[in-house]
Amino acid sequence: MINRIVRLSFDAEKTDEFLKVFNESKDKIIACDGCEGLSLLRDSENKNVFFTYSFWRDEDCLNKYRFSELFKSTWAKTKILFNDKPQAWSLLVEQKVK
Repeated sequence: MINRIVRLSFDAEKTDEFLKVFNESKDKIIACDGCEGLSLLRDSENKNVFFTYSFWRDEDCLNKYRFSELFKSTWAKTKILFNDKPQAWSLLVEQKVK
């Protein structure tokens, strides 16, 4: 399983617009082959910083999504709202406790 974390920072006045884009896309992302979960997290101190946390069956499924029309259209709507370069990590679970 691949855990994908993406940090997204927006201008404060554009967070509502980002949330709209996310809410319009989340069910479509979850429906992608191999997507086993998706969460949106918000930084507790910097309210304009969000993290998407998604779980993918394997890297092939993640890459299939990353090169899909869904991703391209969602990213196009999202990237114009950034105030900082996004950061992304793909992580393998080394150990899971409980």
